[in-house]
Amino acid sequence: MPKLVHVAEEVRVPEGVEISIDGMRVRVKGPKGELERDFSHARGVVIRLDEDEEGKKVVVEAYFANRRLKALVGTIASHIDNMITGVTKGFRYKLKIVYSHFPVTVKVQDDKVVIENFLGEKAPRIAKIMPGVKVKVQKDDVIVEGIDIEAVGQTAANIEQATKVKGFDRRVFVDGIYIYEKEVAE
Repeated sequence: MPKLVHVAEEVRVPEGVEISIDGMRVRVKGPKGELERDFSHARGVVIRLDEDEEGKKVVVEAYFANRRLKALVGTIASHIDNMITGVTKGFRYKLKIVYSHFPVTVKVQDDKVVIENFLGEKAPRIAKIMPGVKVKVQKDDVIVEGIDIEAVGQTAANIEQATKVKGFDRRVFVDGIYIYEKEVAE
């Protein structure tokens, strides 16, 4: 594949959101909080703040880009877009508690989720909650919310992994906690 002379992606900055770019470090501040991310690993990519008649925008660009660099430009633009969405609206993952044999008890204690009586086990299973994430248990639902999509997703994955069934037939033992909805919180 030939190299492209110029690859650029634009991300619009809505009203009420402040963005500061210091080299490859991007800081986004909005009504729900502040997020910071370092993209210094992305060699050959330039991140800059532009302004036109429609408002502010972040431009992520690269010159003489091969496939890898072109993909990196799109990925960084998506990360910045997710940061803007996070500080304006936030993210919410919903998980369902499923059990057929033993009633499972799920509690939130400090920075961990404690899952008791899973498959009748005496020892509780524990899932770590990432910093900046809130977890609520409502009947058979676990709701994970926060402004950083990666922290929210990792917390939901930790909860799902804590109840992974090993050594049993998955068609019979469907017990566990499963992600069933990912949404932008309003």
